[in-house]
Amino acid sequence: MRQLPSLRQMVTQLVAIPSISSVNPLFDQGNIAVIEQLANWCEGVGFTCRIEPLPGVTGKANLIAQLGAGEGGLVFAGHSDTVPCDPERWQGDPWVVREQEGRLYGLGSCDMKSFFAVALEAAAQLRGQRLRHPLYLVATADEESTMHGAKHLLREQQLQARYAVIGEPTEMVPIRLHKGITMQQLRIVGRSGHSSDPALGRSALEGMQQALTLLLAWRESLQRRFPHPAFAVPHPTLNLGYIRGGDNPNRICGECLLHFDLRSVPPMVWSELRVELLERLQPTLSALELEWSLDPLDVEVPPFETAAEAPLVQALERLSGRPAGSVAFASEAPFLQQLGMETVIFGPGEIAVAHRPEESIALPQLEQAAVLLERLARELLE
Repeated sequence: MRQLPSLRQMVTQLVAIPSISSVNPLFDQGNIAVIEQLANWCEGVGFTCRIEPLPGVTGKANLIAQLGAGEGGLVFAGHSDTVPCDPERWQGDPWVVREQEGRLYGLGSCDMKSFFAVALEAAAQLRGQRLRHPLYLVATADEESTMHGAKHLLREQQLQARYAVIGEPTEMVPIRLHKGITMQQLRIVGRSGHSSDPALGRSALEGMQQALTLLLAWRESLQRRFPHPAFAVPHPTLNLGYIRGGDNPNRICGECLLHFDLRSVPPMVWSELRVELLERLQPTLSALELEWSLDPLDVEVPPFETAAEAPLVQALERLSGRPAGSVAFASEAPFLQQLGMETVIFGPGEIAVAHRPEESIALPQLEQAAVLLERLARELLE
């Protein structure tokens, strides 16, 4: 068995490996170098490692590392990618960890490469212990863009365990529910023509105006029907984020695009909601003799909820001394939950500093997280 580097050293080495994922090909990178570094450390602790390349892409993979054998078990899971960044807005190099006043600054330090260092430190304390159930460390690709890694785990049924802890930054508060998100494009096609005679065309922009009215009425209906007091915004939201149509004031608009997102609450299901929305739009847009389509812009993440009385929730509440709560951001939790695992989001760091320049994490919180994860593993696995 090899000696692990310190928490600070592991964070420093992971941050130093660029692993941006983005829906924009100009920014998108692979994560394989991060996966290989994690696998090397895992093997030094005694894990058996599988690196699973993702189909259809180059340089991207998941890591599934297993310590011990048997049924059930506990998963420490996280994503190995980061969002893009603006290097010119950082005080230093985003990929070179800087320590200042007890915090480590660097891209991915909070969201969420530090969690892997914490999970490895906790696992290292179990070396030589006789575990009744296995411990897994799972690192995925593309959480910040397409959820490709988590979706691959689900599609291939590659992971079987009883419990999963996803180490997103929650300030060590157990999170048992979050909203889902889907991003959609509504495209309306009419017929352009000279604006002096409306009969010469069919305005896609006027059709979109009626569609917008229907969407806003639908939003009010959803908020009445699906209240959820566990969230700070206690209902689903629908945001009209982008619109583009037409090209000149004296031409009838031939095409109009709208992008919107829907943040759903349990137990909303997008496939059912989509049918409902199509039924609302169809009569109006068909009567206007307009062609139209509703298509996804990005991956759908379902809403997530684990019961308050679930053993993993109660164990983390007891160990952390904090009641379980909810967050507004989405995660890979629904995908692990669909694999049959009781899932909670629980990790060091504050989401408020993620996805922004000067991302950082408190070093003492990493040390605290390692202790709590070790205690959790012993309670559930020994």
